[in-house]
Amino acid sequence: MYYREAGRLVKSFAADRRMLPLKEDRFVATLFVVVVMYGLVTWLASDYLLSAIFIPMMVLGVATLGLNIATGYTGQLSLGTAGFMCFGAFAAFNLILRVDFMYIPLAFFLAGIIAGLVGIIFGLPALRIKGFYLIVSTLAAQFFAEWVFNAYPWFLNYTSSGVVALPPFHYKVFPFQELTPLNDAFWHSSRGRYIITLTVTIALIVACKNMVRSSTGRNWMAVRDMDIAANVIGISVAKTKLMAFFVSTFYCGVAGAMYSYCYIGNLDFMIFNLRRSFLVMFMVIVGGLGSILGSFLGAIFVYGWPILVTRLGDAIFGGGTLDTAFVENNSKIVVGTIIIVLLIREPGGFAALWNTTKQKLRVWPFSK
Repeated sequence: MYYREAGRLVKSFAADRRMLPLKEDRFVATLFVVVVMYGLVTWLASDYLLSAIFIPMMVLGVATLGLNIATGYTGQLSLGTAGFMCFGAFAAFNLILRVDFMYIPLAFFLAGIIAGLVGIIFGLPALRIKGFYLIVSTLAAQFFAEWVFNAYPWFLNYTSSGVVALPPFHYKVFPFQELTPLNDAFWHSSRGRYIITLTVTIALIVACKNMVRSSTGRNWMAVRDMDIAANVIGISVAKTKLMAFFVSTFYCGVAGAMYSYCYIGNLDFMIFNLRRSFLVMFMVIVGGLGSILGSFLGAIFVYGWPILVTRLGDAIFGGGTLDTAFVENNSKIVVGTIIIVLLIREPGGFAALWNTTKQKLRVWPFSK
């Protein structure tokens, strides 16, 4: 590599505890976020790239990160991810609709809190059961969300169609924004929604990284590795599990709010179905359990690879030559084959593959 940790003198505890200890890493990360993500992508990417590629990848990455906190870091299995996302989406919609001073950042935060409280309720069985029994308990959240938002039209503002298109005036991001060029119409556009999604995603990544490095994260991993031993050394297993469920479903709730407001632009409980819960779990496994980077790599691969294969099929065989369904189905077969080969070669997923590659680069060219 061009730089290494060896020979770096750390003079203070605060410097030793930095999220990115090397100044080169901090420079590259800042350059990537500010120049590439906020600058180049925001102003040069097309509406299609922003709306159909970047935004959904980040939203699904946040949902995957939420599930990874419960499953990867704490060892608590869950299949209610889409249900918790549904609670977050409906909470954000009703907060913005019914509270005059509500803005999107605050609505997303409160939606996450509400989803987190719901997650604690459905996570209570984790105090007595684990494994597949816990999956059944969290699956109840999925069915409960579908029932409650279908049975009570108040949550949809009595819309008869069952689907609410989110209007531009819902996109209130900060006070007095109507006096600036960044008005409601801008935040309703693909670029505005991309900036919102990117900002929330970065904030949640930084928060998760700090939680994992703190005593909270160490408690999660102690309970995951052996809850009896964790209890013996003084860790409250019940409190740790419920905290993990709260944080996990908080992330899923915020992801659900972003899914409705930043991705599809409408509110529909049918899109938060059981298939989406399985899809997010699939992203966790492919990306790597207990890894922030792996959460996003899994989301990018599972969501983006079929699109890439379909685009390549259209480019090779022509846009209208092959049936779209044929190309799409074959792309899924290719994706499934790649995933099987990946998990046989590296069971830890993309995160382990990246760590192995990085370790080899560190000692290159002195290793085989």
